[in-house]
Amino acid sequence: MSGEVQLGELLQYIEVGTAVPAQAQSPTNDEWGVLRLGALTTGRFVPEQAKRLPSWGAGYAKLEVSANDVLMVRVNGAKSLVGAAHVVKHVRPRLILSDLMFRLVPDRARLNPNFLGLLLGSEGVRRQIHGAMRGTSGQFQLPQSEVKRLKVPYIPLVAQHRVVAAHAAIERRITALERVSTKLRTVEVALVEQSLAGAQDCVPLESWLYRIETGKSPAAENVPAGEGEWGVLKVSAVQSGWFEARENKVVRDAGLINPHYEVQTGDLLMTRANTEDLVGLACVVQSAPPRLMLSDKTLRLVTNESMAESSFIQMALASPGVRNQIKAEATGTSGSMKNISQAAIRRLLVPNVAIQEQQRVTAAVASSRMRMDSVRRQIAKLRAVRQGLLDDLLSGRARVPQG
Repeated sequence: MSGEVQLGELLQYIEVGTAVPAQAQSPTNDEWGVLRLGALTTGRFVPEQAKRLPSWGAGYAKLEVSANDVLMVRVNGAKSLVGAAHVVKHVRPRLILSDLMFRLVPDRARLNPNFLGLLLGSEGVRRQIHGAMRGTSGQFQLPQSEVKRLKVPYIPLVAQHRVVAAHAAIERRITALERVSTKLRTVEVALVEQSLAGAQDCVPLESWLYRIETGKSPAAENVPAGEGEWGVLKVSAVQSGWFEARENKVVRDAGLINPHYEVQTGDLLMTRANTEDLVGLACVVQSAPPRLMLSDKTLRLVTNESMAESSFIQMALASPGVRNQIKAEATGTSGSMKNISQAAIRRLLVPNVAIQEQQRVTAAVASSRMRMDSVRRQIAKLRAVRQGLLDDLLSGRARVPQG
């Protein structure tokens, strides 16, 4: 480590894009286009996010984006996205910078472009960017002069290459694990779809249920319940196939607490009210913290276990055929909150799969999800190691790996 320098000392120059008239539709591969702001977030570049340019301009070639370009968001309505940066790996020809972005051109004799990308995403530099941005609510910007003044550690070029290589090795491992997770998910979906398609007929969902229970929404603070406190579920606690216990609001008035509404491990929960795409989502609670209550927007479907498995019902409710029924049954004006009644839920038609087949499928899915959970934990650990190693290297707390 050789101390800190201002970033501008390691750059040849900073280039800003241009404001050009463009059409809303995306360009074809042989047309010129200008990048939308949505093309760039921290660690992610989406070249498909572009607008078509109706005619070629003389300055377009100079602004064309190329592989290994280091791009940065200059202006955004969200503070967290100002200064978001990415090193372009792959990009189609004829896409140019917009006036909302910078291209940072490093002095290649002193600064590796990929190392620059790591610097710009590091915690210390992000803190500086947050303090340097200008503007008020709804429009924030980062001046070029402030980008050049960012303090960064100066590491010799050969050591930069080693940091980039170490980071890339972890990235490759994460990518390989993400492919495994995707494959497991694909197999799981195919297994459920095959089972549902094999049913000879459909039955009303009520034939698989004892009853449906609903909670209440007492006065609550919009902060999660702490240890020993009671909370009421937000509608966002129920997602398709998983339960997010942290999505709750604390209830401090003892008179508003009803243990009958307490969520239990194994409960099959369903949202009664939400937007069109989210109403009717269901999950089975794998692990319920104590003292969380159903709200008036969450339902508990009590299953007749001799007829159906709760986990299988959840998977059936997530299938395209039943989701279409849920959307058709949901009431409410366009663009607003949608509601589905208990009566409508009871008459939903689900494929009539025998209980033995349900048990076979749910057992296979449970095994697959255990493997997926293991993969996700490995990914999370690798990401933590990657970030910790990077922060330590850039702060000087750790030595750059040799060789």
